[in-house]
Amino acid sequence: MAAGESGARSRLAFLDGLRGVALVAMVLNHTARWWIDEKMTVGRYALIYITLTIAAPTFLFLVGFCMPMARGVTSESLGALARRLVPRGARIVAAGLLLNLIVFRDESILSGGVLQTIGISIIAMVPALWLLRFSWAPWALLAVAVAGYALFAAAYPALEGFVEAHPQVGLVLFYDFPPWPWVSLVLVGLVLGRSWLAAHRRAAGARWLAVAAVIGTVLVVAFFVYDWWAASAMRFGMRRDFILNRHWTPRLPALLWIFGVLLLQLAAAYWVMERRGWRLRWLVVLGQTALVLYFFHQIIAYTLVREWLGWRFNAWPGFWLANAVFLVLLVGAAWAWRELRGRIARARRPALASLG
Repeated sequence: MAAGESGARSRLAFLDGLRGVALVAMVLNHTARWWIDEKMTVGRYALIYITLTIAAPTFLFLVGFCMPMARGVTSESLGALARRLVPRGARIVAAGLLLNLIVFRDESILSGGVLQTIGISIIAMVPALWLLRFSWAPWALLAVAVAGYALFAAAYPALEGFVEAHPQVGLVLFYDFPPWPWVSLVLVGLVLGRSWLAAHRRAAGARWLAVAAVIGTVLVVAFFVYDWWAASAMRFGMRRDFILNRHWTPRLPALLWIFGVLLLQLAAAYWVMERRGWRLRWLVVLGQTALVLYFFHQIIAYTLVREWLGWRFNAWPGFWLANAVFLVLLVGAAWAWRELRGRIARARRPALASLG
């Protein structure tokens, strides 16, 4: 889940904290789907929808937002960026395929997923990241992002017929946050991340985020006003959106909510963790180990708890207690993994130095 945040991490803890929030939302989304067997109540549906629209969109947005902040990206050649980022993206795609093999054994191993889209997005951002050194590039890249989404919206009726006629190909290309159109969100994140970094270097990063918070508030209010004005059949749900291959992609009204929440989350995380100094280290460590925990939590929540143990938590008190215990377990696993990874890195340094 983490990409491009290796530079200046100590100064950008709020981004790791926000990634931790997204991981918590994803855990709740999955447990609300997998640990409850009762009918879809209003409360359960609202929890699933809210966490769905927060978790994966935040992860994908942060992939792009953090990329310009890695050391040396503004001076690296296109080839150097590709040599560094393409293998990283390929490894994340491979992790997604491995997750299919281990956890989702009833589906094709080639089925798409969030990890596959993140990996493909990292690879796709290589030329975009290189282009950002030119003054005209941000607006051109935003235009590409908008065009990619608009083309998907226009092609949606044809895509419905395509995945019905070609179900196996549809599982690979259009399943669970497919690259088209979700790479567009990563591209928007890339441009906004470059914009914030430029403001941050001028000591105007807080002002940039204050403006983002105002815009985010306007977007969220506009989302609810639109639902009221249009008398949507489901004021806060998926019925208005694209459902392709049984998976959700937002239509234009829902984008108001998604981008509004993203901007508000960015501003809130910065204010809490950087301005107020509340580090919330447990959230930071969740964010720093999000890729491993994305893998680990599904093995526990789906394979162990749902399939092997057959546990269900159909009463809300039991459900929330189980999730609290699960999150404590994940935080402990995150600390252990980070410590293990640090020890391995420290052990490798003397060996690499001796080779040099």
